[in-house]
Amino acid sequence: MNNETGQKETGTVAGIYQELEHWKVNTGDETIHAKRMPGFFRTLKNYTQALWLLFFLVPYLRWNGRQAILFDIENRQFHFLNLSILPQDIWMLSLLLLLLAMTLFAVTSVASRVWCGFFCFQTAWTDWFTWLEDKIEGAPHARRKLDAAPWSPGKIGKKAGKHFLWMAIALFTGISFSIWFVDAYVYWNDLVHLRLPLVGWVVLIAFFFGTYILAGLLREQACMWLCPYARIQGVMTDAQTILPAYDYRRGEPRGKLHRKGESGATQGDCVDCFQCAQVCPTGVDIRDGQQLGCITCGLCLDACDAIMDKVGKPRGLIRYTSLDELEGKPARKMYQHPRTWVYICIILIAFGGIVYGLANIGSLELKVISERQPLYVSMSDGSIQNKYDFKVLNKTGKDINVTVTAAGGVPGQVIVGADKPLLARHGRSTSFTLFVRTPGENIEMEVTPIEFSIQDTDNPLFSAKYQSKFNGPKR
Repeated sequence: MNNETGQKETGTVAGIYQELEHWKVNTGDETIHAKRMPGFFRTLKNYTQALWLLFFLVPYLRWNGRQAILFDIENRQFHFLNLSILPQDIWMLSLLLLLLAMTLFAVTSVASRVWCGFFCFQTAWTDWFTWLEDKIEGAPHARRKLDAAPWSPGKIGKKAGKHFLWMAIALFTGISFSIWFVDAYVYWNDLVHLRLPLVGWVVLIAFFFGTYILAGLLREQACMWLCPYARIQGVMTDAQTILPAYDYRRGEPRGKLHRKGESGATQGDCVDCFQCAQVCPTGVDIRDGQQLGCITCGLCLDACDAIMDKVGKPRGLIRYTSLDELEGKPARKMYQHPRTWVYICIILIAFGGIVYGLANIGSLELKVISERQPLYVSMSDGSIQNKYDFKVLNKTGKDINVTVTAAGGVPGQVIVGADKPLLARHGRSTSFTLFVRTPGENIEMEVTPIEFSIQDTDNPLFSAKYQSKFNGPKR
């Protein structure tokens, strides 16, 4: 009975996926030359990776005479169209990072490493580099033959041309990264005239070599041995996670396709063509189970479906599914995963905080501090005067003049020092000292609420208010 039970367990999908000793992991001993095949997931991958073109193009967009999106670290400002975010609003950046992290975790728990397969910059740049390699050196078998061949003028020319284009992309990547933090056109002018500051040269050189080495030389090794996400994603998935999986029950025992009229032992649908392994950018054979190198790109699904179409068998031998579903267990819906709801709640809270912050950020901020020593001064004419320290934070991209008014307070009050517009410097806080004077006989309370307002003289939409108080003698 025990032997029969052991045989049944060995034949289960779980048993196959636990046989780690049969995994073949490429440790860098050979270069992976993945085959490029058309299909749904290849097309999807091309479209998602095309989103990285925004990385190269967006910094050149202009808005009201300046760069539309600019992370101005030197002046500690972030410009997004008309909106300027200063260090005082850094809490929104924290919420944004939390939102992105939780979104990544939630997607991973539901659909495994789709970020790696379709959106990751390492995956995208490596795919572009290998596409160029395919165009210059030929198909995978031609590239392997070229690598093994002795050096010749033809080989040197192909290798030199490929590496030159890789370096050009790496250089442009470094430039494109830099111009997110400084004005793009100013940067190009400084670069052409070799006037970049030391930090500019360091960043450019670091990204040049980093891109060239990671995407051109290391390739899949960076995903397998350098990326921390490849290590931690295992704790975010379970047997209910949707991922590319080989249907062992249907495919085994695998064997070559018999010719028409030939008879042979009963075999599964897998014809052992190795196309699924040949298209994998990390060299994984999905039939050996889930492995560290699998980036969930789905290219093996395209390859297998194409073969199934040719041999007249149904698609789906390799498909996106869960391990539980492969074993015949009932699959839970996404909303039935408790941790998914935890991720969603955190995402909604972070998103709500960002929306609230953007809706209330304004272009001007006002803070008014009333003098405490003394609380008020009695003037020779019987009037009572309070002293206030105004701090105006100008988040726009230029200096502006603001007018100061007050609502509430004591009847007959006058703001001393605000008869002319006051200059508020851009990108920083500007301080003013103003006084509010009112006839003593008009004061009815020891503390009277007063609301100060500032407004841009050229654009009334730029305004801010602050609730304060006016102190007077006891009544």
